[in-house]
Amino acid sequence: MFNKAALLSFTFLATVYGQQAGTLTAETHPSLSVSECSAGGSCTTQQRSVVLDSNWRWTHDVSGSDNCYTGNEWDTTLCPDPDTCASNCALDGADYTGTYGITASGNALTLQFVTEGSYSTNIGSRVYLMEDESSYQMFNLKNQEFTFDVDVSNLPCGLNGALYFVEMSADGGASQFATNAAGAKYGTGYCDAQCPHDIKFINGAANVLDWAPSDNDANAGSGRYGSCCSEMDIWEANSMSTAYTPHVCSVEGQTQCEGTDCGDGDERYDGVCDKDGCDFNSFRMGDQSFFGSGMTVDTSSKFTVVTQFITSDNTSTGDLVEIRRLYVQGGTVIENSYSTFDTLTDYNSVSDDFCNAQKTLFGDTNSFEDRGGLAKMGDAFENGMVLVMSLWDDHAAYMLWLDSNYPTDGDTSQPGIARGSCATSSGLPDDVESQSPDATVTYSNIKYGPIGSTYSSA
Repeated sequence: MFNKAALLSFTFLATVYGQQAGTLTAETHPSLSVSECSAGGSCTTQQRSVVLDSNWRWTHDVSGSDNCYTGNEWDTTLCPDPDTCASNCALDGADYTGTYGITASGNALTLQFVTEGSYSTNIGSRVYLMEDESSYQMFNLKNQEFTFDVDVSNLPCGLNGALYFVEMSADGGASQFATNAAGAKYGTGYCDAQCPHDIKFINGAANVLDWAPSDNDANAGSGRYGSCCSEMDIWEANSMSTAYTPHVCSVEGQTQCEGTDCGDGDERYDGVCDKDGCDFNSFRMGDQSFFGSGMTVDTSSKFTVVTQFITSDNTSTGDLVEIRRLYVQGGTVIENSYSTFDTLTDYNSVSDDFCNAQKTLFGDTNSFEDRGGLAKMGDAFENGMVLVMSLWDDHAAYMLWLDSNYPTDGDTSQPGIARGSCATSSGLPDDVESQSPDATVTYSNIKYGPIGSTYSSA
């Protein structure tokens, strides 16, 4: 590690690295096995691991242990501007279980909601599946299916155990941005279709410009820039409601946004990404007895989720035309629910026809089709997408868009308003964090392969 004088001496001879990798805590990725299946159902176990997202990590000065970021504010001495901050600061290794409540064993990953560590209280987490120590595993699921087991029995209203794919770079942006010396090994490069502004480092630079600490989240804030990319939400759920939702963007791969392109506030539908997505939530589609404790898919016990990506010509190069969902529980294959609304009764999967009909019925802006629809989602998979597993609460809308009536002042007799049975007063982060700190989600038995290869009935 160069000292300050050495850096000054070599300014014109070499790149000054930023967003560096810390050395105070060793980074050891928890092992997690997954399976790749072939036609006929023969599956091969692959030894993989997970890595914690960089946003959760301790960020300190490279020459010591002074915080570059504390609570929801940057240290203005270490971080007076984006490049100086990236040069001064390092992302350190993680104590996955003790600090972040992340436990992996065999093919199972458990995320705990609130973890009281030695130096801090951690809320939620986000991890990525690794191919090796410095690269994320990349997935193209066109003409494939993706299957996993999940236990949401300990997830109340207001929480979201999410498993999804985003169009991140395999190395976390390290090769594209020379100032990102930490890379995928330290969980860098996140993006999604919400173009989040709370990402602390984007494109190898600190997101310190115009940084505004959150007024209702002691650990977060927002900067000038967002980080955008297409997103396939395979699974967003608690014990009350679930949805699967493709979101597409007009840009390709992880892209830094500013201003209108980010689609913030009143410019929501002017940005580069489709923030609403095209969601299939059984409750919102009218079947209010399909998903929940004691229901058709019984959330009081573990079950299997199967998602199939159907192409126009049943090859991995055809256009993506449909995303199907089914469940397996107690040895029984459960077909996804059909909508009960008159104009949607033909649909129990996501297709462009479904999205157009749903948006029309609900009176929603069709930003999904405007940005390319399912074919664009397929393009993102062809480029390669990273598997994300997370557990979080919602400081913006309290997860009501998933599990309650939303908008909260909407007429619940109108299709699309009711999304779950949780009260509109539920989901406040202070309540959820104090009342359900031991909430957990467990993802296990991840498999992927040709259509029909990853699951069977008893």
